[in-house]
Amino acid sequence: MMEKMIFGRYVPAKSILHQMDPRAKLLFIFGFIGVVFLANNAVTYALLGLFTFSALILSNLSIRFIIGGLKPILWLILFTFFLHVFFTKEGPVMLDLGILSVHEEGLRQGIFISLRFFYLILVTSLLTLTTSPITITDGLETLLNPLKKVKFPVHELALMMSISLRFIPTLMEETDKIMKAQIARGAEFSSGPIKDRIKAIIPLLIPLFVSAFKRAEDLATAMEARGYQGGEGRTKYRLLSWHKKDTGALIVLALLTTVLIIFRG
Repeated sequence: MMEKMIFGRYVPAKSILHQMDPRAKLLFIFGFIGVVFLANNAVTYALLGLFTFSALILSNLSIRFIIGGLKPILWLILFTFFLHVFFTKEGPVMLDLGILSVHEEGLRQGIFISLRFFYLILVTSLLTLTTSPITITDGLETLLNPLKKVKFPVHELALMMSISLRFIPTLMEETDKIMKAQIARGAEFSSGPIKDRIKAIIPLLIPLFVSAFKRAEDLATAMEARGYQGGEGRTKYRLLSWHKKDTGALIVLALLTTVLIIFRG
């Protein structure tokens, strides 16, 4: 169900990942996105998997809760897998189904690309699960501070990202409520022809857009009533502090990069 979607949610807990500086976590995520693409064989993907699930354990969050929250995205991963399996025509044929055939390279690419996609989603989800939106905003704004010299709207960009992260769970909950209301009136979202399912989504989108614009208007009114004038002259209630564990996380990422380069085929 929509209410189980974890992306954009923050779950308070006592763990090493929760205590890390948001700047370290953001730098780690940006670096990890590049590191994932270094994997190109079974050994490197196994190392990435071990590293990813180690981070999951360090978050001190329920593995069942996280995997359950990723179910809506797992369908996209499966679609990516079958897309590569049936449309990559390289290597010897492993299975011939007439119109469709499975080649060795297609199966290999399907498994590797799906794993890469899964690792990226899991690690980026850990960022939002272990870091509050306002802390992510402070970390991102601090990292982008040098761009202020070229008149880049750093504060406004960070604020937009913070609002977006806050709105994702809210919109998901709103979508779930509207879906339940439509189902109670006889709408079908999970059965019937694809054409009918697409038609059933239209009554879902219209009230969702209306609700989103209403929430955006309320937020703008609240910010204006509180005298918000942008980032100039604003001070921060929470000050960021860099610790040894933050440096250690980046060192671990550098070691992972080195190991993957060594074991690349």
